[in-house]
Formats: sequence, structure tokens, C-alpha cells
Amino acid sequence: MGMTMTQKILAAHAGLAHVEAGQLIEADLDLVLGNDITSPVAIKEMEKMNVNGVFHKDKIALVPDHFVPNKDIKSAEHCKCVREFARRNEITNYFEVGEMGIEHALLPEKGLTVAGDVIIGADSHTCTYGALGAFSTGVGSTDMAAGMATGKAWFKVPSAIKFNLTGKPAKWVSGKDVILHIIGMIGVDGALYKSMEFVGDGIQHLTMDDRFTIANMAIEAGGKNGIFPVDALAVSYMKEHSTREYKIYEADEDAVYDEEYTIDLGALKPTVAFPHLPENTKTIDEISEDIKIDQVVIGSCTNGRLDDLRIAAKVLKDRHVAPGMRCIVIPATQAIYLQAMEEGLLKIFIEAGAIVSTPTCGPCLGGYMGILAEGERCVSTTNRNFVGRMGHVNSEIYLASPAVAAASAVSGKISCPCTL
Repeated sequence: MGMTMTQKILAAHAGLAHVEAGQLIEADLDLVLGNDITSPVAIKEMEKMNVNGVFHKDKIALVPDHFVPNKDIKSAEHCKCVREFARRNEITNYFEVGEMGIEHALLPEKGLTVAGDVIIGADSHTCTYGALGAFSTGVGSTDMAAGMATGKAWFKVPSAIKFNLTGKPAKWVSGKDVILHIIGMIGVDGALYKSMEFVGDGIQHLTMDDRFTIANMAIEAGGKNGIFPVDALAVSYMKEHSTREYKIYEADEDAVYDEEYTIDLGALKPTVAFPHLPENTKTIDEISEDIKIDQVVIGSCTNGRLDDLRIAAKVLKDRHVAPGMRCIVIPATQAIYLQAMEEGLLKIFIEAGAIVSTPTCGPCLGGYMGILAEGERCVSTTNRNFVGRMGHVNSEIYLASPAVAAASAVSGKISCPCTL
């Protein structure tokens, strides 16, 4: 019986010739990630262990990004805890304000994640790095602590679902629309503890930013991880950003999948997830009523990359956000922020009546920099629209691509750029 990409990576890191779905293994880790919310818990747990420091100072990444710059005393104390731990243990990859970014955009940019890696992070969207052909998944803070101490983690080997992507997306259709379509199709538990493996000729038409977005939201379908095959574009990205060696794993021809789906990218349309679940999707042409909105957020670990900002700027150029509208743009890293500035994108945003924030997860988790009041509606390029996710329990979040978000900011209602 053959193995999937994910199973091959896990087998190699467990020192085994073969693994099967459901098997319990202990695997060596290439990277352990934590942020300013989850790391303090892990640090306190690690202090209870009888260990002398971390397993490898170069294989831990600490990225304060959720409440940074600090929004209050508690968040400042959390960041202080992480900062001091990093200093004590001489952590190589600690990213302070001015260097930090939203973790899941920052780590690939810094070359810390490459094909063939096994990566755990105390954040559910750690599955992002599957875009580069790595196995990456979110864990709890206790598992993060064990990972930092030992360099190992245990896993139940996941079974897999194959998504065969064919065709070329139409204008204004992006990776966000692809993954929202998939989640709408299989549901928020449709891939529960399974590997979502994306294959097919359609991948060649997806940018790396598209792929990061799709892998990022695998968790919103319940997936253990999302993963893409390593093609020339992925190799080019890794060579540009990293000096680390990578290893390419390919699924066996007789690999076993629980389910297989074929998705024609050319048939997809801009898609919006209505409150209060990512599976509650409608294509833009299925929205018959005018849904007035109060705020737009363009950013996050899902859609704060350069391609996202370029698309948003293309829509907002020579236009202005609707009266009373709040439009918040958040570049995902300092490098993206700088490049957006050099390309004139920030000027477009500001002239359109939007604001531009330093990199932060802030509004995505209802932290700060865009909290919603009772009865308010937001179109957001983030990844979750649960009750109270961005503020008041009686607010509403509509998940969409940067193109739809920008168009909605201009019209004051959920809109497609094609209608402006």
C-alpha cells in the first residue's frame, strides 16, 4: 500500500520505512513556532520540566504578532515573558517589533520553512507551510513546550483527501475563493484530522500567495494539514528566500485517499462566507440582497501578502471608500509593508480613505485594531467568522478575497470588482 506526501514526510522523520493512517508515531521536528499568546503558556509548562534549555536554538521561532505593538499591560507582560525566554535560551529566530510580521507570512519569507520539513506551531494556522511541500500543523501550548524541550512530537498519522485542481481561474478569482469553495463543499469538519492534498494541472495557475492562502485555511475544514506538491515555482520561492536544504516528497501512485474531488478552477466565482461559519458560502452572483457593511479588513496570515495588497490597490485606485466606511489594510510583514510602499500601494490606500497598520493579527481574533460593535458588519480577508470572533457577539463577519473586500469598501455593500 502506497503513501501520501504527508505520510512519506512523517515516516522519514519517524525513522520508519512505512506508516499507515491511524498509526501513532514520534517524529523529529525541524521547527517549533510560538507567538505572544501561546508561547507564555508553553514557557511556563517547560519550566516545570526537568530540562536544561531548548533542544536547538536555531529550530525555534518566536513571533510576537497577535497583540503587537502591545495593546495593554497584559499583552505587554506576555511579550516580556517571550522576550526574556528568547534571551535566556539565545533563540536565533526571535522577531521583535520592527522585524516581526504575522507569523505564517514571516516564516516562509525568512526561509525558515522548506519542503520536507515537519513543523509544529502553537497556532492553528501553522498548516500554511504545506504550500511549500512541508508537513506543518497546529498544536497546543503543552505540545509546543515538549517540542521546544525535546525536538520531537507524537502524531497520529492522518488519512488523506485528494483535491484535483484543474483549469485556470477567471479574473478576480484567487486562492481565497478556491479554499472557501472547498470548505463550502465539504463543510468545516469535512476533513477532520485528515491531510488535504492538492494536486492537478490547475496548480500551475496559482501563485505562491494563492497556495499559502489555501493551505492556511485547511484547518477551517478540520484538516490536520494542507499540502501542495513541490513544483518549479515552489523551488524558486525557496531558493529566493532560504539557504536551507529541502527535500521533495511525492505521493505514491497507489497512495490511498479517503475521498477524491475534482475542482475546475475556471468554473469558480468570487465567493463569500456568510456568518457564522466558513462553510456558509455563497458565490457573488448568489447574493441577491444588498448587504450593507461598516468595516473592511484586508490583511491577516491568510491574505496580507503582497499579491493581496496589489489586488486591493488595483480595485481602490482612483476610487474612495464609501461614506462612513472603515477600511483597514494590514501588510503581513515589514518586508511586504516596505515593498508596498515602494510600489505606491500605500499611497493608493490612503488616498482612497483607508488606513494602513503595522503588521499584526489584531482584528482577526478580536484583539484590537478593528473591533466590531454590536450590530456591525465586516467584510474581512481573515480566516474565521465565528460568533464574536472580531468583537461583539451580535456583530457579523463575511469572509472574502482582497478583491471582494476592496470592492465592498468602495460600494458600502458586499460587491465584486466587476460591478464597480
